[in-house]
Amino acid sequence: MTASSRESELAYAQLRPDDILTAIDGLGFQCDGRFLALNSYENRVYQVGVEDSEPVIAKFYRPGRWSDDAILEEHRFTAELADKEIPVVAPLTIAGATLHQCGPFRVSVSPCRGGRAPELDDRDLMRQLGRLVARMHLQGETGRFEHRPAIDIETYGNASHDYLLEQGFIPDELQAAYESIAEHLFEDINACFDRASGSRSIRLHADFHPGNVLVAGEQLHIVDLDDARTGPAVQDLWMFLSGDRNEQTPQLATLLEGYEEFRKFDARELHLIEALRTLRIMHYAAWLARRWQDPAFKIAFPWFNSHRYWDEHILALREQAALMEEMPLEWSG
Repeated sequence: MTASSRESELAYAQLRPDDILTAIDGLGFQCDGRFLALNSYENRVYQVGVEDSEPVIAKFYRPGRWSDDAILEEHRFTAELADKEIPVVAPLTIAGATLHQCGPFRVSVSPCRGGRAPELDDRDLMRQLGRLVARMHLQGETGRFEHRPAIDIETYGNASHDYLLEQGFIPDELQAAYESIAEHLFEDINACFDRASGSRSIRLHADFHPGNVLVAGEQLHIVDLDDARTGPAVQDLWMFLSGDRNEQTPQLATLLEGYEEFRKFDARELHLIEALRTLRIMHYAAWLARRWQDPAFKIAFPWFNSHRYWDEHILALREQAALMEEMPLEWSG
């Protein structure tokens, strides 16, 4: 790690209110002194008050996570979607740029958009979400990412498994159980991907879940493309499915009813839903482990890295193994 990298990480860990306001003032906004920390852990995100104007959202990027090229690639993708009148919240262009170096911090500024979480039992809203996802995917398949990785078994599964074991997060008495279920899971995940063989990978939101949709009256706002990656289209759909199989089947049908108004859905990707869910569970545990030295994570996730957490993690993985061996959700499209 270079001296400048260490300086950036230290400054990020010790980010103060004065740093936030100084950075936003330096980008041409007259801050009114008010700011509110928003629910974000990977980056530091704040709503900042502006004199005689609407507040803005300031994102301070975690050092070392994404390169500048990768961040700018996400910004360009978001701008593409906005140009197609898809209601994403895109970073503002200030002095010809969307990414700014403010002292040791990399910062972007976006408009502030309010709203509530979507109600997933609202069929009209689910159809609307399906239409929006399809429109995102129509644009996503027109280009490709050069600097952003794919959602795949290696980065989400194998790398997560290896990190947890190598860094000693799995308790000794649970390691054999963890390794045994992980070996089984990787066989099942590969089998699911084999059954979906031939489906396309496109540019995605990739972290599209109810928390990244804001509903304001009839208007939806799609936020936080920070984790945009390449992967199968179903990645942007499955996180809106909840409950057991009998509950998920009509939810899927409603989403895809809207989706297919704009883009054909490849039914082979239904084989990937539980595989992708499994990879996300593994990736999430490793993400918490990789950030565990950040004091903000110990405050926000006090239950992590306890014996009970790892017991429940292994149980969740066993449940996923059973689900991947079932038939995929039915869809009559």
